[in-house]
Amino acid sequence: MSPGRPHLDDSLVRRLIAGQFPQWAGLPVQRFPSGGTVNAVYRLGDAMAVRLPLVQDEAPDVSTERTWLPRLAPRLPVAIPEVLGTGEPAEWFPWPWSVHRWLAGENPEEGALSEPLLLAKDLAEFVAAMRSIPLSDDVPEAYRGGPLATLDAETRAAIEQLRAIPEEGVDCDAALAIWDDALRTPPWDGPPVWLHADLMPGNLLVDATGRLTSVIDFDCMGVGDPACDLFPAWNLLPTDARAVFREALGVDDATWTRGRARTLSQALIALPYHRTRTPAMARNARHVIRAVLGEV
Repeated sequence: MSPGRPHLDDSLVRRLIAGQFPQWAGLPVQRFPSGGTVNAVYRLGDAMAVRLPLVQDEAPDVSTERTWLPRLAPRLPVAIPEVLGTGEPAEWFPWPWSVHRWLAGENPEEGALSEPLLLAKDLAEFVAAMRSIPLSDDVPEAYRGGPLATLDAETRAAIEQLRAIPEEGVDCDAALAIWDDALRTPPWDGPPVWLHADLMPGNLLVDATGRLTSVIDFDCMGVGDPACDLFPAWNLLPTDARAVFREALGVDDATWTRGRARTLSQALIALPYHRTRTPAMARNARHVIRAVLGEV
């Protein structure tokens, strides 16, 4: 538990539910194991989930999700979270929180996909559907939706951190060359589009056949550069499925280069932090770095 994070346990969640949603009091509560780093998730009975921010900066996302998820859901080809209730700050928990309908499924794991080509098509269909949603004046900007250059200082700092961790075996010169090349790529000059902006394996759910059934955790959603939703090409899909994903979306060279660089940047920044904290996040960061460096 990092400094500043509230102490969470089953009894605290039960108190929150009893105080604000008495109709659900008495249902079993159990912490759900998750590799997520900004929200804690608890099962509430068989059909619901309680989602609590772990850091204050994430608290406003509760209101954003309550506003936008019902508007997005009818336009998307797979299920997304349905907010059943929004909790208010309480004596035991200082920030807004939410109750969602439980979505069944498993997180896909890089290197262990049963139907990678079909999953690639499913992911492309979801991304295309997000992009096609009409914009309005009140649409938020995506957390990662701005120009690639806004990530430059943090990405270079992460590369230098990794130089000091030789046991990770990252070819930092190669990573820096890919990053520099991407910065010379023309920026997105089209209209902004709707983005999920955090398509990590932990935010995807697949069924027993390996097909995409749900996309969760819309904390980063908003509008911006379409390259931001190309993450699965490198953080999940093998080479042949990556090509299917790109073809299905019709991605041009410049957008593909920016998407690859964004995915690499996220992995480079994540690895030094998560390597001793969050094994699943560190494993996926290593996978991304190998996938991107292996393409050039």
